[in-house]
Amino acid sequence: MVFKRRLVRERVLQMLYAYELSGNSPEFILSDLFSEFKSDEENYEFGKSLFLNVIKHVDELDKIIASKVKNWEVDRLALIDKIVLRMGVCELKYYPEIPPKVTINEAIELAKKFSTEKSSKFVNGVLDAVYNELRETGQLFKQGRGLIDKSFRKE
Repeated sequence: MVFKRRLVRERVLQMLYAYELSGNSPEFILSDLFSEFKSDEENYEFGKSLFLNVIKHVDELDKIIASKVKNWEVDRLALIDKIVLRMGVCELKYYPEIPPKVTINEAIELAKKFSTEKSSKFVNGVLDAVYNELRETGQLFKQGRGLIDKSFRKE
């Protein structure tokens, strides 16, 4: 399932990129770019949910990201990096069943595959800072065994 989830996240990244650039509706992008995942209901629903939640919460996600990239405007971030960060913050905040470590590792892998050489470290740093703040302020709601590791730190 992890491998399939990675493919789903890759496609969600591509769909969010297409959404940003095309001006097409979310429904059109889902039907055009995500239809081949329909046969796997669980992963289809996860991908659809992540795609729509990033769009729904984009202002809030950008605000959280902006608070962690001091002296840098979110609008000036590379689009791929911004989308990867939005997806990661969205998972941290709205997907209680996904361990933070998985979210951050998956975002790092997306950045390595789709962005610049330095992007993975940047994404790691921002998401780690977001994770720590959410945890310290009691805004991190994770359910299930092993989903919160208080000593979790990325190198």
